[in-house]
Amino acid sequence: MLEGLPPNNAAFIMRLRCDEATAVAVADIIVESFDPAETAASAFEEAQGDTKTWAQLPWLVEVYFADEPDQESIRELVTIAAGKAAADALEFGRISQKDWVASSLEGLAPVRAGRFLVHGSHDRDKVRSNDIALEIEAALAFGTGHHGTTRGCLLMLDTVLKERRPHRVLDVGTGTGVLALAAARYLRQPVAAGDIDYIAVEAAASNARLNGAAPWMRPVTARGVMHPDLTKGAPYDLIFANILARPLRGLAPSICALAADGADIVLSGLLAPDVPGVLSSYAAQGFTLVRRIDLEGWASLRLRRGGAGRRPII
Repeated sequence: MLEGLPPNNAAFIMRLRCDEATAVAVADIIVESFDPAETAASAFEEAQGDTKTWAQLPWLVEVYFADEPDQESIRELVTIAAGKAAADALEFGRISQKDWVASSLEGLAPVRAGRFLVHGSHDRDKVRSNDIALEIEAALAFGTGHHGTTRGCLLMLDTVLKERRPHRVLDVGTGTGVLALAAARYLRQPVAAGDIDYIAVEAAASNARLNGAAPWMRPVTARGVMHPDLTKGAPYDLIFANILARPLRGLAPSICALAADGADIVLSGLLAPDVPGVLSSYAAQGFTLVRRIDLEGWASLRLRRGGAGRRPII
């Protein structure tokens, strides 16, 4: 799922301050109803404390649109998902892409996930001697580590690394490259990474250079895993895919076909209602759930081959 960063050509925004259940319901229906290349939604906790009015409630939903949205249609959609009070509280406006890029990481605190620390250049002094520090700058691509999906995947990676040392790693839909970068920095070996968005690929490559990981990480522009640089590295014993529920279901056969026996697949970008359908798609390929992490309303799943499904033939 997206981390509050808009599509590359975002020009419009919708905001809603509400309670957690409403935030999850609204974000869920938005991501299921709109093209993810043109619309991005995020939901996160904005403040703490007891509140009573819609304007003071602690969760914030932000939705970015490439084109001006039909406000009435969206209010009708939100009414179905979360009720008329939520629909009436929606706020619409325009945004400046340039201003967003300049400020997207400004003021964000460093994020710890096990041994990994994701931070901006303004927080280099927060890095400890034993941290695996990942410096990520503002970019028009998904992934700063400050959202539950990326942090959940980093925690999964930290757990895997305590159990074993993966030899071949793939990051599908790499965004700004946080997950591939974390694996490359720790393992000091090549990590395959791809994204459908060439701007995301440029951001990931830039972050690899910034963090001294360029020799191990050369992301490519690819739809799913359809690129020679990704398929030639198979079989992989650790695969990440932090995308959206619908493409994760569709990609299940091709992702699982690149997995080695005993491989771990880490999936995220999922709201709670998405999980059963995604698990079913991967169970059909012989993968079952090993661990689930829920952060800020988003689920991250660790799967391992072990079901009854047959392995697809490439």
